Amino acid sequence: MSAHDPARERTPAELAAIERLTELCAPLPEVTMARDGFGHTVFKVGARSIVILGDGGRADGAFMSINVDRETQRFLIEHAGFQRTPYIGQHGWSSIDVDDTVDWNHIAELVRAAYRRVAPKRLVKRLSPE
Repeated sequence: MSAHDPARERTPAELAAIERLTELCAPLPEVTMARDGFGHTVFKVGARSIVILGDGGRADGAFMSINVDRETQRFLIEHAGFQRTPYIGQHGWSSIDVDDTVDWNHIAELVRAAYRRVAPKRLVKRLSPE
């Protein structure tokens, strides 16, 4: 199976990251998780994606892409080990390999900010203040 097979098995690293992201997204109203046509796991609010998780073409790997604004993207690339996401990076998407060095507290902040950027105002109002 190729990395772009929607039916491919998820790597152990992906499964662990899905578990963490599910916990991070639990307090965010109306976030759903689905698989896209490439086999990536996508966390969305409505039709808008906030996080995309895949295997990065490696049998044991995982990568995570987060929907951020362009200023945050510049910072993440320069200081936090992220890279511009292929194909969608021009829209601010930034990616990082998921490994033991990932700062999940920082990821939680980025996911919450992504949610605030794309969620309908009626849902953002339901969040507790930062």
